[in-house]
This record gives sequence, C-alpha cells and structure tokens, in this order.
Amino acid sequence: MRSMEEKFPRALWVRLLIYIALGHVFGGFLYLLFEVGASR
Repeated sequence: MRSMEEKFPRALWVRLLIYIALGHVFGGFLYLLFEVGASR
C-alpha cells in the first residue's frame, strides 16, 4: 500500500473520490428523472 501512495499523491486520491461521488450523484439524478418520466 505504501508504494501505491508514493505513486499517486494525496491530492489525486481526494480528486478521484470527489469525481466518483459526483458521478454517483449525477447518475442518481438521471435515474430519478427517468423513473419520474416513466411513471407519468
């Protein structure tokens, strides 16, 4: 695990986690839109 931390700096991990979280939020929002649209 130590060698992986040396390869990727901490800021990159934080940015990656933020991108993954925002991607899930965006995907959930799209899913919600499709569910609401399908029920009408």
